[in-house]
Amino acid sequence: MTQRETHRAIEAVFRIEQAKLIAGLTRIVRDVGLAEELAQDSLIVALNHWPESGVPRNPGAWLMQTAKRRAIDYFRRNKMAARKLDELGYDLREIESTAPDLDTPLDDDVGDDLLKLIFTSCHPVLSAEARVALTLRLLGGLTTDEIARAFLAAEPTIAQRIVRAKKSLAEAGMPFEVPRAEERAARMASVLEVLYLIFNEGYSATAGDDWTRPQLCEEAMRLGRILAGLAPADAEVHGLVALMEIQASRLRARTGANGEPVLLLEQNRALWDQMLIRRGLAALQKAESLTGAGPYVLQAAIAACHARARRADETDWRRISALYDMLAELTPSPVVELNRAVAHSMAFGAGAGLAILDPIADDPALRNYHLLPSVRGDFLVKLGRLAEARVEFERAAGLTRNERERVLLLDRAAACQPAA
Repeated sequence: MTQRETHRAIEAVFRIEQAKLIAGLTRIVRDVGLAEELAQDSLIVALNHWPESGVPRNPGAWLMQTAKRRAIDYFRRNKMAARKLDELGYDLREIESTAPDLDTPLDDDVGDDLLKLIFTSCHPVLSAEARVALTLRLLGGLTTDEIARAFLAAEPTIAQRIVRAKKSLAEAGMPFEVPRAEERAARMASVLEVLYLIFNEGYSATAGDDWTRPQLCEEAMRLGRILAGLAPADAEVHGLVALMEIQASRLRARTGANGEPVLLLEQNRALWDQMLIRRGLAALQKAESLTGAGPYVLQAAIAACHARARRADETDWRRISALYDMLAELTPSPVVELNRAVAHSMAFGAGAGLAILDPIADDPALRNYHLLPSVRGDFLVKLGRLAEARVEFERAAGLTRNERERVLLLDRAAACQPAA
């Protein structure tokens, strides 16, 4: 193996093991930022040693052992940290005196550590933007540049966001733990929200030239699957996984040959990924077998209705409308009403959709949301009110920040022009 091939192998191993390393190290040093630095140090050591010695049989254990020794060195160098070492309750000197066991996997309780890291990265003390950036960095293993490109933000902005997030956690003295009972339920909601936010940014990019960013969808699904393994009795976790798997199955069909958006009812369903659909339906079945089903399970059930329809005209819109009615009752919001209006229009006619949509047309939350005029324009087209529809499509085109979507909306507006 050449040195370049070895470096690639090391980077691949590190990407797989990074989250486990940071989680295990954070349990020891109780500081997310320091844990990340120690994990990076172990990568540098590997890059120096493995090209000559070869990749060890258990690279994850090797990296962890190296990082722990770096932790010991850190506390020795930093006398100011000596008191903190006592406070930690973990005798790092015992680690030093113990012969490294490189044949066993990472710490037995690494699963718990990963769960703690997820909860720490998604702590409500951080802003939603900071939670997303920190989660992608620590658990997704994305570099600052990759996160910046994914969200079309400047790299220094993302870097500062991550630095401030780690500093905020350290200053707030957040315990590295999975919260219990009611607090856990509240924090779990935050965790799921962050994962779905990441997924949605990949599924429908809010800005830029690309309609989708599949890499973000894959990261969100990977993290969701980890979470489902760590919290197997939580219906909403399985519900979110099911929702993401089923929606992701349509990614190849969501864009045309030139990258243009293809709407759901016009998609070539032969392009839908059947493996992801099967995984999603299995996750939904698991979720529905548990107690505590909530909005993610309902949304997954809606997605399943689309997945089960072999053709667009076989979609069970009455079932979808009923599910949206339940969702609106459980978690009322203007966006849910917007989607409920679409479902009712498909099940009972555009007039029924408009009857739901018009009462929320002036809601401040939707004032700059391009999908409101876009959906209203669609209803008006079906009702034959083309002049009004054209105005709505033009308004929607002026609100979207996605170039592909803007072109689609302007095309729809042009189609509403009366023939010359």
